[in-house]
Amino acid sequence: MRSASIFAAVFVALLALPTSAQSQPAGTPARIRGTVDKLDGQVLSVKQRDGQIVTVTLAPGAVQMLVKRSLADIKPGDFVASTGIKDKDGKIHAIEVRIFPKADPNGGRQFAWDLSPDSVMTNATVGTVTQAPEGEVLHVTFKGGESEYSIGPDVPVLAAAPGDISLLKPGIAVFVIALKHPDGSLTSNRLYAEKDGIKPPM
Repeated sequence: MRSASIFAAVFVALLALPTSAQSQPAGTPARIRGTVDKLDGQVLSVKQRDGQIVTVTLAPGAVQMLVKRSLADIKPGDFVASTGIKDKDGKIHAIEVRIFPKADPNGGRQFAWDLSPDSVMTNATVGTVTQAPEGEVLHVTFKGGESEYSIGPDVPVLAAAPGDISLLKPGIAVFVIALKHPDGSLTSNRLYAEKDGIKPPM
């Protein structure tokens, strides 16, 4: 009886291991900005802005492109993402805005971004759109908070569209959302590739 109990306890513990492992992130988030160096099958080599080359293994269907939209396309209730710069007075000025076809089920969030010092990323639902001297101002809400940011007349308003791996030719600008794994390898389920002169601005 005792050995059976021990076996049962060990068996239950072993069953619990995969669930615990699955709850852990598959890797550390990494963002890669640069231009295509070469593509070998699903392995993409990217020349980063500092000149270093990194390789990323792409999942099928990872490639997206960006298409032009306008400020007039942004309506209350839309879900948007925007890279912005926070001024010393706390005001956020958008560098780019992307309109998503549907809301993030998690409600969105605002967090520090690594494009430049004082940059932030806001993923949120549009509440109101108003006019201001510096451009249109979006008041948005996200999980646990709300924010405002201005969109100047020269700020690109974009939307994502399905791309194709054939876009990844040498010299094409890319922004890769990747995961860095414990062994140092990089994988990606999503990247934005330049198309028709529209380069990923985020």
